[in-house]
Amino acid sequence: MDRAPGLSVRLKLTLSYAGFLMVAGALLLAVVWAFLLRYVPAEAIATIGGFVPGRDDLIRAFAPAVAWALLFLLLLGLAGGWFLAGRMLAPLRRLTAATRRAATGSLSHRVELEGRRDEFRELADSFDAMLAQLEAHLDEQRRFAANASHELRTPLSITQTLLEVAHDDPQSDTTALIERLQTVNTRAIELTEALLLLSRADQQSFAREPVDLSLLAEQAAETLLPLAEQRGIALDVSGDVAVALGSPALLLQLTTNLVHNAIVHNLRADGAVRVTTASRPGEAVLVVENTGERLDPALVSTLTEPFRRGNVRIRTDRGGVGLGLAIVKSIVRAHGGTLTLASRDGGGLRVVVTLPAAS
Repeated sequence: MDRAPGLSVRLKLTLSYAGFLMVAGALLLAVVWAFLLRYVPAEAIATIGGFVPGRDDLIRAFAPAVAWALLFLLLLGLAGGWFLAGRMLAPLRRLTAATRRAATGSLSHRVELEGRRDEFRELADSFDAMLAQLEAHLDEQRRFAANASHELRTPLSITQTLLEVAHDDPQSDTTALIERLQTVNTRAIELTEALLLLSRADQQSFAREPVDLSLLAEQAAETLLPLAEQRGIALDVSGDVAVALGSPALLLQLTTNLVHNAIVHNLRADGAVRVTTASRPGEAVLVVENTGERLDPALVSTLTEPFRRGNVRIRTDRGGVGLGLAIVKSIVRAHGGTLTLASRDGGGLRVVVTLPAAS
């Protein structure tokens, strides 16, 4: 926004300091006049030893000294005010420089203001924390955008290849081609919908209302029960009423993703998935556990990364879209909750979602 030029804050503070000194000097002179000079006779008084100066004589003698004193106070106020204002505003200049560097895209710079904690130090520390969060969020978004563009290119490339093959071979089976194109298109739609859902959760553009996590757990289990039976996985849902404050659609997606991942990544023939809910003071808790192989803690920390699991890149054209736990993480964060992943002693994964409870 274009603004009209004005006085700098340093100059305003300098003029304020000088003005206060001048006002203080004028008040001091007013006190001298009110309590001393007003009681002195206007004319000189003759005495035995000579004359006692009158008020007019004192004023004539005192006026030049007063003028020089006020001029000295003015110069002292301007010089001292300029110096003090510069010292006081030095942290703001550092903040301004950091803000301009951040505006150019350099988010790695930090103010790192020295000294004891005061208003400027708190502002600088808050600014540094904001830059750190922005840098981390921007890196995550860049990495996610690169991964998403790569994954979206895969079904498009497959579609193009299938169409080229069909074009070069007019005698090819069109029914098989349509089925394969439909499969590839379905995968692309699922990935696009997952990306949109993740973006919606990150933007927190949703209404909040009381949601019972136990009902969502039962609904997700009922939806995924055929998948669990197909894989020979025992699915158990239990727990108390746990009412959280959030979006029913997003929390249902969160619960469904957790249960789906627990079923799909359960590699034991007699595996089991257990979903429980609990209510704590001010919190609603959802726990999803599954059996399986033992997981390295270093691997567990990467499970919420989009399209990645440890050092292995997830292929979205081989089932799943690689965004299940990434979506869960974004939904939990958008609701102001916490997500905890830990490997189970007997193998498998334990996921704990803690959300603010509805009042």
